[in-house]
Amino acid sequence: MELSDVSVIIPAYNEADSIGKLVERIKGLYPDAEVIVVNDGSRDGTAAVAREAGAIVYSHPYNIGNGAAVKSGIRIASGKVLVFMDGDGQHDPEDIERLLAHFPDFDMVVGARGKGQQASKVRAFGNRVFNRLAAYVSKFRVEDLTSGFRAVKADIARSILYLLPNTYSYPTTMTLCVLRNGRSVRYVPIETRRRSRGKSKIRLTRDGVRFFMIITRICALYSPLRIFLPVSFFFFVVGLGYYLYTYFMWGRFTNMSALLFSTSVMIFMMGLISEQVTQMRFERSEGDRYI
Repeated sequence: MELSDVSVIIPAYNEADSIGKLVERIKGLYPDAEVIVVNDGSRDGTAAVAREAGAIVYSHPYNIGNGAAVKSGIRIASGKVLVFMDGDGQHDPEDIERLLAHFPDFDMVVGARGKGQQASKVRAFGNRVFNRLAAYVSKFRVEDLTSGFRAVKADIARSILYLLPNTYSYPTTMTLCVLRNGRSVRYVPIETRRRSRGKSKIRLTRDGVRFFMIITRICALYSPLRIFLPVSFFFFVVGLGYYLYTYFMWGRFTNMSALLFSTSVMIFMMGLISEQVTQMRFERSEGDRYI
């Protein structure tokens, strides 16, 4: 992989204390790589410090979101492979080479944090839950769903640009979209540092609900039956259990059992229709690429 084909995209919001050292280190290790800092409406000197360190700086007029900054970086990057990393000093630039070593064999390579490197035990537990849920959706072992340190082929990143949210949950969406599109993903273990200052802007309750909704939305977009089928099965089991109960207690089949069975069938049929619509949509989009 030629470093001249690599763009390093760093979203930054009020990171003046750390962004300069980070950019200088990246430029020192990979002088031919393109380094882009997207200043997401910072109120300090982030943009000036990054520009002085040698980065290409693109600024938002106000704070839009971490995901929005990443999308801006994707739009202006010229590299064939895009590397994303945080601007707070958590990620080691030396690990970039470890990610790039797996190209072009893989479409995306993600730096996976170890179990003891999460901000708290609660956050670590929440991430494990979401990793399992994402693995169910993607049929692939997801080791670190929310890692912001990753490298992906530029054409793939641009093809899913419209699906990426403006928030911190962009890694979740990117991972699921790449996997459900049948692309290859590899996880590389990395060590992360403590934040150079401040606290994480991610909140467990608020962003946990957002992550769950994103996983559900991506699942509904790419494989609806993996949502509809369990729900249908749940109503069927409840209906069957209620029917057995009423049959042995009173020897009859009740309207509630009929309603539960009917609901189960309707949800299953909706899932089948959604699956067919999804299949036709992606067949059309794949066909358009070759016209």
